[in-house]
Amino acid sequence: MRALVVNCTLKPSPARSNTDQLAEVVVDGLQREKVEVERVRLVDLTLKPGVSSDEGAGDDWPAVHDQLLRSKILVVATPTWLGRPSSVAQRMLERMDAMLSETDDAGRPVAYNRVAGVVVTGNEDGAHHVISEISGALGDIGYTIPGQSWTYWNRGPGPGPSYTETAEGHDWSAKTGRAMASNLAAAARALADNPIPAPS
Repeated sequence: MRALVVNCTLKPSPARSNTDQLAEVVVDGLQREKVEVERVRLVDLTLKPGVSSDEGAGDDWPAVHDQLLRSKILVVATPTWLGRPSSVAQRMLERMDAMLSETDDAGRPVAYNRVAGVVVTGNEDGAHHVISEISGALGDIGYTIPGQSWTYWNRGPGPGPSYTETAEGHDWSAKTGRAMASNLAAAARALADNPIPAPS
């Protein structure tokens, strides 16, 4: 079983990412479930605008697309900006739109029998809105979204420290992150044993 964690931070490597730090809680939980985990920080890549799986020369998305197809579990991790997912997360979803028309050898949409969850950080509120936006889009593409397959941390209204600058709320975020990992692994195994058939 393989998982892909897609970090949609706006900070290029090697800058420390609050989103990455919380995502690592989920990574640890998945690894405890014997899941092999790959990671990618999208801002380090050149992702051309578009809605296809390959936008031509200089586009790094095809390699990410390959990683998605190798993985039965997808974790999308994003910061909150102005109450919304990051622009990098939006670019990712736009590029994943192409998967709506891609099918496997059995005629199923390629995202069928794959599960997905969401990690959100931010020193402002809006986490549930961000989770809903990303989960809804991934469901449209064909991913299965298990119950409570999310975790988040936010500071609440007004300015304040970021995730890595305070210990406030970390215990709750870690607990829900571990539950998220367990739920994703369980649902992925259930689908492996009883896959969703191709649409009639």
